[in-house]
Amino acid sequence: MKLIVGLGNPGAKYRDNRHNIGFMAVDRIAGDHGLGPWKSRFQGQTAEGRLGDDRVLLLKPQTFMNLSGQSVGEAMRYLKLTPEDIIVLHDELDLAPGKCRLKQGGGHAGHNGLRSIHQHIGPEYHRVRLGIGHPGHKDRVAQYVLSDFAKADQDWLDDLLRGISEGAAALAAGDGGRFQNAVANRVAPARNGGNPVGTAPPRVAPAKPDPSRKPEEPLGFADRLRALADRFK
Repeated sequence: MKLIVGLGNPGAKYRDNRHNIGFMAVDRIAGDHGLGPWKSRFQGQTAEGRLGDDRVLLLKPQTFMNLSGQSVGEAMRYLKLTPEDIIVLHDELDLAPGKCRLKQGGGHAGHNGLRSIHQHIGPEYHRVRLGIGHPGHKDRVAQYVLSDFAKADQDWLDDLLRGISEGAAALAAGDGGRFQNAVANRVAPARNGGNPVGTAPPRVAPAKPDPSRKPEEPLGFADRLRALADRFK
């Protein structure tokens, strides 16, 4: 079994916050793949089912972000899982909006939800880092992550969540490459079957001159006079 955790804060007040993109992602997976219904367990909301060949439990901790590790740790111990069986989806300030990157282990980079999970299960779990961009100054971070996504963000956000859902079975199976491809196909699809978004069209070499074609010879002085006279006839 795999435990797939989306991070966020509970309650309608926080539902559309940037900090809640992890909740949004697991909600999308549950809805698209028919997992559920949601039940109250492990200090959170859970939905169970299968993604491809793998049995999974989706978890949205209801402890608030700073205490997410309490819920994740309780679920891991009850289900007799290891940190390597856990995948956490969370907002990432250091990635541009719409970017998605996988990571296992390492630091928490100041993210309070990850910090709490580190304290309860250690760092060796898998993460899906979902880019939300940075407000530009550290003093604005708290207000930024606890603000709703702007209307201008809705297109890329929907594409990102759809890509995550379409790649969810690959994510559960541990096929990171196939998962990333599913996300990329939604976030940056090819234009009209041509070049991927953001790439330049192929360069076309200039046409080569036809060696069989003779260059036109310039008119001589007498010819120019004759042509001029013809104009005044």
